[in-house]
Amino acid sequence: MASVLMYGAEWCGDCRRSKRFLDSNNVEYTYVDVEADKSAAEIVVEINGGAQSIPVIVFSDGTHLTEPSDIDLKAKLEELKLL
Repeated sequence: MASVLMYGAEWCGDCRRSKRFLDSNNVEYTYVDVEADKSAAEIVVEINGGAQSIPVIVFSDGTHLTEPSDIDLKAKLEELKLL
């Protein structure tokens, strides 16, 4: 089974929306709060080529989505057969 790792913050509306989407579709994921884990915040900047944009959702195939729409997130999860 593919794994999903989400970097986000509680104050972030897009993060809350992506969490809600994952939860409502029973997708297992690991959530990392970049406010609580400064090393995670550095990882986000590295993944995004210097940008601090969140959420960043990393997949087991080595790809990631930054600030994905629900439609894009759904398509990626279907590709990985998680939906």
